[in-house]
Amino acid sequence: METSIERSRNEVAHVLEKLGKNVENLGLNTWQLRTLSAIKRCRTVALGGHIDACNDCGNISISYNSCRNRHCPKCQGKNRDDWIQARTTELLPVPYFHVVFTLPDSINSLAIHNPKLVYDLLFESAWETLKTFGKNKGVQSGMIAVLHTWGQNLSLHPHLHCIVPGGGVDKNGKWQNIRSDGNFLFPVRALSKVFRAKYCEKLKEKSPLDYVKLQQQLWQKQWVVFAKKPFGNAHSVVEYLGRYTHKIAISNNRIQNIDNENVTFKYKDYKQNETKKHMTLSHGEFIRRFALHILPKRFVKIRHYGFLSSTWKRQKLKDLQRKLKIQLVAKPNKEPTIRKCQCCKTGNLHTILAFDTRGPPTWYLGVSQKAKSHQS
Repeated sequence: METSIERSRNEVAHVLEKLGKNVENLGLNTWQLRTLSAIKRCRTVALGGHIDACNDCGNISISYNSCRNRHCPKCQGKNRDDWIQARTTELLPVPYFHVVFTLPDSINSLAIHNPKLVYDLLFESAWETLKTFGKNKGVQSGMIAVLHTWGQNLSLHPHLHCIVPGGGVDKNGKWQNIRSDGNFLFPVRALSKVFRAKYCEKLKEKSPLDYVKLQQQLWQKQWVVFAKKPFGNAHSVVEYLGRYTHKIAISNNRIQNIDNENVTFKYKDYKQNETKKHMTLSHGEFIRRFALHILPKRFVKIRHYGFLSSTWKRQKLKDLQRKLKIQLVAKPNKEPTIRKCQCCKTGNLHTILAFDTRGPPTWYLGVSQKAKSHQS
């Protein structure tokens, strides 16, 4: 009997272990501390686990439970794959564009103290901007928006990555392309001005005191809306979704070294043509920056609008797909995950015993004291 585990050499969890109780001195709120605690305990005995047996070679291994927190670097793969699989049945044979709405850094202080307000207004303003431009073309637009709050160096950098079909549905329910030249969806300068005006108007309405404090800074800067040419095909859209939908502030594989005082990680400097660099931060500063990107409880970071909203899709998507002569594909049923044996690589694992936070039973530990543990 043996156990095996594949664990990253350097992890956010390792930094939290080094930091210990000092994490409570970083000025974080209770929700951020709870999230960090879950990440620290993920795939450890603290969350319990189960013992598996291979149906081929007979190897017995141990797996510790995942925290399943959406901010955890180790828990995003399955969620991402399920979400992408669901979206592939909703694609249309039309051009899709990538549009990015970015808030100026003058809003960062408010985002730290009231993230829900700042990020909700970002979603609302971006959608109303695109909806307005679509309405001017006589169509109902659609948008899938994904919130990212970070820059490569873990600084606060709130922005929305949006997938926008290059057209919309007219009053008769028929698809109409917006651009005949197939290049860019809308003029970015015009988008930027409308986006800024709508955001400032909403902030003034929802939080007038904060608006007064920030008014001059918000209007003196040019706001950034970035637009790319359309994706090559539907497969490209799916690949994009996979890269952006379930990303977190930093992945474990970017962390290069953790010593008793500091953390070193790699990043791209976009101001210098994406030059790859390294940054070293103290344990406390690294975790403080990481915690900036822990979203408020139950905050929805992926949102669908217009004819891509859940309400519209339930009622009218299939009719639109038929009009566009798409062969409808039913959403695949979720099948149970088959876990392969790490020993023989061919057999399947079957759980024979679950255990709680007290750890594996003594009979298991007695048989394999020197074994490494397999996490899942």
